[in-house]
Amino acid sequence: MARIKRLSKNVVRLVAPTLVVSVLAVAVASVWLVHETSRPYTSVYLVTPEQYGLLSARGAQVTNETWQNSNGTTSRGWLLRGIPNTPAVLLLHRYGADRSHVLNLGVKLNEATNFTVLMPDLRGHGEAPDVQNSSFGGCEGDDAASAVEYLRSLRTPEDLPLVGKSIGVYGIELGALTALSLAARDSSVKALVLDSSPADSDALMGSVISKRYPFASSVTSQFASLGTYPYYFEGCYRRESACDMARVISQRRTMLLGGTDAPALQESTSRLGKCFPLDTTVDAKTDLSPSGMGMISSSIELSEAYDQRVIDFLKQALTSP
Repeated sequence: MARIKRLSKNVVRLVAPTLVVSVLAVAVASVWLVHETSRPYTSVYLVTPEQYGLLSARGAQVTNETWQNSNGTTSRGWLLRGIPNTPAVLLLHRYGADRSHVLNLGVKLNEATNFTVLMPDLRGHGEAPDVQNSSFGGCEGDDAASAVEYLRSLRTPEDLPLVGKSIGVYGIELGALTALSLAARDSSVKALVLDSSPADSDALMGSVISKRYPFASSVTSQFASLGTYPYYFEGCYRRESACDMARVISQRRTMLLGGTDAPALQESTSRLGKCFPLDTTVDAKTDLSPSGMGMISSSIELSEAYDQRVIDFLKQALTSP
């Protein structure tokens, strides 16, 4: 018996350091994965309001704005003012894009409706962002709420409110998760257009990892999910699913878009349609080719048809009783 105990102790002494090193290695690797994927690759804007203004008189009216978030950081966005006391619309881009990807839609929406349109850069996105890291829809929801507060603070030269009671939000992928988070807490968000919504933040992060590190991406995604706990220890990463957020969004108008160019997101968006309460109207069109995810490389005709679908829905949803 004594020999067995000694042998057991020797085995434990031999194996324990290896186990400790392995656990530490997994922990370090998981945090590193989160750190790397939370930092989108930045690039110059596709087009700026100054460039767009050479082609469009309305586009020349876009202004660059900044405002404070609830946690003290600064957000920025392009603003196109509409008629006083009318609805406002937030346009929220996908992960890895920036506000220039929704500028054309924003100008066309303003022209067609005279709504005020705000196009912010989400955290970690755009040229030289104030906050370097994305939280995959977590703190972006808080930032979107601060953006609505900023819109509510806007006044006309006659000191009238620029923005009326109703808010609309268009969001694609990361922007869709952010829009859901905002609508779940703010009942003034009356209309939602959600394109290619991930199932949750883990799914979004996993898709980013699979594109950057395609080898054994399912395993690395699991590691990264563990790494979110220490990396976002301050609570910026939310584990609530898109379906859970949708369940509390009642008495709204919602349009769900998806397409064959992003099959995983097409599937999660289709499932999302079943999560809203019965008193929320859901219009689903998830067989697009392409969805908004691939619209940047599509033909002008397809792009215009997509934009018109979004504009018609928001106009009707925000102006009907």
